[in-house]
Amino acid sequence: MKRRAFIALASAYALAACTTTPSGPPQLGPDGKPLPKVYRIGSGDTGRIQYRMLDAVNALRQSAGAPALTLNSSLNAAAATHARDMAMQNRPWHFGSDGSSPIDRINRAGYNGRLVGENISETYETELETLAAWMEEPHTRDVILDKTAQELGFSRHQENNGKIWWTMIIAAPGAGVTPQAAAVAANFG
Repeated sequence: MKRRAFIALASAYALAACTTTPSGPPQLGPDGKPLPKVYRIGSGDTGRIQYRMLDAVNALRQSAGAPALTLNSSLNAAAATHARDMAMQNRPWHFGSDGSSPIDRINRAGYNGRLVGENISETYETELETLAAWMEEPHTRDVILDKTAQELGFSRHQENNGKIWWTMIIAAPGAGVTPQAAAVAANFG
C-alpha cells in the first residue's frame, strides 16, 4: 500500500511541475537560498485548479482503497469564503473572523451533509505542492483519505504579492459531525 501511495504522490509532484513555466535560473535571496516562485492564478483558472486537485486527491484515495470524491459547489463556496477570510485575518486557522467554525460555514453555504474535515494552508506553492505537504502530516492526510468522505470543496484566495490561501473541505451527505472533524478543527491542520 505504501508503494501505491508513493506512486500517487510522485504523480502529484509531476503534475505540479507542469503547472508553472521556468523563467531562467532561480533568483537567490540574501541568505543564498532560492526565492519562492510566484504561482499566479488567473481569474479563469478556478475550475481547472479544482478539477486538477480532485483528480490528484482521487488518485491518492484510490491508492489507499478509499472511494473517489466528487466536487460540491456548496463546499467550494464555503472554501472560497474561508480562504478570503483567512487572508483578511492574515493567519491560517479554522475559525472565521466572525467566530464561525468549518461546520458553520458549510451550513451557511447550504450544505446539509456531515463535515469530515478541513485542510488549510498559507503558501506560495501550487495546489499540488500544497496537497503533497498535506499528505506529509497525519491530521491532514487522514482527512484526505477518510473512507467515509464522498464530496470535496476546494478554493483559494491569492493576494497581490502572490501569497495563496488554500482551503479544502471534505464532507459526506448525512447529518452529524465526525469525531475526526472535531479533532481537526481543534488542531491547525
